[in-house]
Amino acid sequence: MAAIPPVCDFGASIKDFSLPGTDGKVWTLDDVKGPNGTLVMFICNHCPYVLAVIDRIVRDAKELQGLGIGVVAISANDIAAYPQDAPEHMVTLAEGHGFTFPYLYDESQGVARAYDAVCTPDFFGYNAAGELQYRGRLDASRKEAGPADLRRDLFEAMKQVAETGEGPAEQVASMGCSIKWKDAA
Repeated sequence: MAAIPPVCDFGASIKDFSLPGTDGKVWTLDDVKGPNGTLVMFICNHCPYVLAVIDRIVRDAKELQGLGIGVVAISANDIAAYPQDAPEHMVTLAEGHGFTFPYLYDESQGVARAYDAVCTPDFFGYNAAGELQYRGRLDASRKEAGPADLRRDLFEAMKQVAETGEGPAEQVASMGCSIKWKDAA
């Protein structure tokens, strides 16, 4: 039997970025880092997996920010193929759901590639030293939101990171739509 690689590449370094946000500002990693860690989320506007849990994402992000975790969401989808993911629609999603974190557009897809993001939603949780400690799911929801009392995997993991600097050894990978990569020219 082949060994299954860990979900989380513990200790991998957080990647810098400089991307435009829905607020018209250009954001960098330094702008979003929290004193107790940083959560980088790859999401998009049209993915049914994201839309099923967007209110839970917003809830957990807000609570994590209260624990000193910096939070940022990035959309990297090809908007030529998926125009509903265009920046003007990102503004609508962010405002409509009361995002308390910046929502950035990765037009070149370079940041998504640097993080090795594969799906939406894809969560990368780092400790205060910028070391990856969580690469798992929000909760056990799928294309539909699960029961309201589901274990909050992401929240619990990042709370642990904020308190101890280390994520849980056991993690369940996130599930969602693939990132919509541009055709290679």
